[in-house]
Amino acid sequence: VRRVPLRKMKSLRQRLQEQGLLESYLKQHPYNLAAKYFPGIAMEPLENYMDDEYFGTISIGTPPQEFTVVFDTGSSNLWVPSVFCSSPACRNHNRFNPAESSTFLSTNDTLFIAYGTGSMSGVLGYDTVNVAGINIRNQIFGLAESEPGDSFYYTPFDGILGLAFPSIASSGATPVFDNMMMENLVDRPLFSVYLSRDSQGGSFVLFGAIDPYYTTKGISWIPLSAETYWQITMESVSINGAPVACSSGCQAIVDTGTTLLAVPIRALRTLLSHLGASSSGEISCEAARNLPDLIFHIHGYEFPVPPRAYVLRSNGYCTLGLQGMDVPTEEGELWILGDVFIREYYVIFDRADNKVGLSRLP
Repeated sequence: VRRVPLRKMKSLRQRLQEQGLLESYLKQHPYNLAAKYFPGIAMEPLENYMDDEYFGTISIGTPPQEFTVVFDTGSSNLWVPSVFCSSPACRNHNRFNPAESSTFLSTNDTLFIAYGTGSMSGVLGYDTVNVAGINIRNQIFGLAESEPGDSFYYTPFDGILGLAFPSIASSGATPVFDNMMMENLVDRPLFSVYLSRDSQGGSFVLFGAIDPYYTTKGISWIPLSAETYWQITMESVSINGAPVACSSGCQAIVDTGTTLLAVPIRALRTLLSHLGASSSGEISCEAARNLPDLIFHIHGYEFPVPPRAYVLRSNGYCTLGLQGMDVPTEEGELWILGDVFIREYYVIFDRADNKVGLSRLP
């Protein structure tokens, strides 16, 4: 049982806003929020890159080389920048040097991941990866050789560690947690996540266990509807007892790599109207104090998300933590339950029975 502490840092949006660069950056870097979830396409965009806030530290190689990564349940590959990369986005981040690792094994296999704002490409290699004291030998990972543009230049993390299923891993790479399970490096085939609110510390990913401190209100178990992302079926979303969205049922993905709630465009318009926000999600901070809970109805349970969670406050302005996204799926519309949702619940990702557990936090 090993716990990875996560650091909560200022988001890219906040840092650019403070430097007066946000407006020009957004004009230069439009992105497709839905790109990550199109079925049948090997794409793993850094979802909602502007607001990613939670990062942990891992090491790769012998002796270990440290990297800051996003622990992302919405993708399946591990990759970090390498010394072979001369892109500006690589040069101002930690880069892996295989020549300095006695346990590195090279391959001729390539890796390409397209993002909503750019891409990364490189090669695959094998080495020892250490996650909170767990040594995974011969773990396959990507060594970025190119990160074009400056999409990653401003991000405070070096790479991404995907925690979704092997079925969506680019180039067929075995995910880190799958190797942990196959090599019996965790007590139980599950991991759990706690994300702190506001500026509080203590966020973590816990591999191989459920921390009982965070489950005093019980655990609601939800079966997966697909073994790709951590995807579940949602019955509806209601406000003040009345269904307002997803009324015929929809799919939802529990994704630590997405900060906001990603909502189908039509449902977003309905929610903004019910909550009294503008079409861009802006709302007066005074009005925000009286907003109702959003209730997510999943597998017969009710999961409330209060306004303290979905109203984002920055520099005296208030906006709703909702973002529009339309993804066509065979099962219907798709929602992404990102950190806005996850911060209200201790989340257990169970690979033994392919289910998600949610325990409401105080």
